Amino acid sequence: MKIVVVGGGVAGLVTALSLHAAGMTPVVHESARELQALGVGINLLPHAVRELAELGLGDALDGIGLPPERLVYCDRRGRRIWEEPLGLTAGYRWPQYSVHRGKLQMMLLDAVRTRIGPDAVRTGMAFERFEHQETGVAAHFVDRRTGEPVVVEADVLVGADGIDSRLRAQLHPGEGAPRGNGVHMWRGMSRYPHILGGRAIVVAGGRPGGKFVAYPVEDPAVDGGPALMNWVLEIRRPEPGEGPDRSHRPVPTDEALAEASGWNLPWIDLPELIRNSTGIYEYPMVDRDPLPRWSFGRVTLVGDAAHPMYPMGMNGGSQSIVDARVLAWALAQHDDPVRALEWYENLRREPLNQLVLANRELGPEKIIAMAEESGGPVPAEHATAVSQGYKQLAGCTTAVLNSRDSWSVSPVSP
Repeated sequence: MKIVVVGGGVAGLVTALSLHAAGMTPVVHESARELQALGVGINLLPHAVRELAELGLGDALDGIGLPPERLVYCDRRGRRIWEEPLGLTAGYRWPQYSVHRGKLQMMLLDAVRTRIGPDAVRTGMAFERFEHQETGVAAHFVDRRTGEPVVVEADVLVGADGIDSRLRAQLHPGEGAPRGNGVHMWRGMSRYPHILGGRAIVVAGGRPGGKFVAYPVEDPAVDGGPALMNWVLEIRRPEPGEGPDRSHRPVPTDEALAEASGWNLPWIDLPELIRNSTGIYEYPMVDRDPLPRWSFGRVTLVGDAAHPMYPMGMNGGSQSIVDARVLAWALAQHDDPVRALEWYENLRREPLNQLVLANRELGPEKIIAMAEESGGPVPAEHATAVSQGYKQLAGCTTAVLNSRDSWSVSPVSP
């Protein structure tokens, strides 16, 4: 079965690896002329790490990522509100990893080219549209190097082209721009010593637009030395359309220092963290409304093309990886690709739609919002209920993940 994947990000590359492991022939078409190790930090939760490990990428991931041991919620003054273990420390059979997104993408890209072939990822191919055929689908691209149109025929077409997916736009015309909540994230990477005793993910503040997040993605080279720290400072801007579009703009250091001056966190020197950053960039906090359908005939969506969500609970990238594995499993179960895509969507769409809506209600970060509203600590039983309820919704409690069957399939014989 020949499958065209639109998009060479994390979702698209894991989709290709999963399809190949199931005996299919995927080819990734990526709009960028060259894939580079860009971006900032990302967290891969145990349910995503399990899938990568079962693809044989566990050691490679361990070589580029750092397994955090605990999540710490603090108020705006840096006082601890709630803490819980993560990964192996929490009883999962697989760790959680904090990793530089660019390094993760390059690791996946190398695996695709090694396992599937050097031409398995075709860059500079801008997706334009698709056409259903009697026994397949034709994907239309423009070669950005030559300007020439390229038509690729396949048995299945998968959109992994992100929140601004052109494939999604054809499936759901008139949807419009992503939905924002007025919050923008200033994100940076900086060399800074470990905080709060080491491998911790720290979320301080309260509601969106008044939060600070920090976690290491790389240990110090020497004891007490600087780690590579990912950090996020949230600020509130006008709603989309009410002010200038500041998406992805570089943030001057002086501007970031001025915004950080209102914070007083005793366990970190924010001015030093900001000054040490290699670059600071502004990203809007956006998502899209849940879709009534992902799949039309032989065409479907995965990852942010299917279910972009606010970054609460660190679930977006992780769920994209699970999408890829479930899609490959479903296609391996059926001779009819249309039926397979229906099965994939039945397994994934409704739970992910619920997760998108839960993240609009702050997901597990409701704990620090509750503390901000009450002006004091959250009762442990209430915090536990919020945390466990979110894990159940995401399908990643320890009991469920440690015991469920694998999505791995044996390759189909030629």
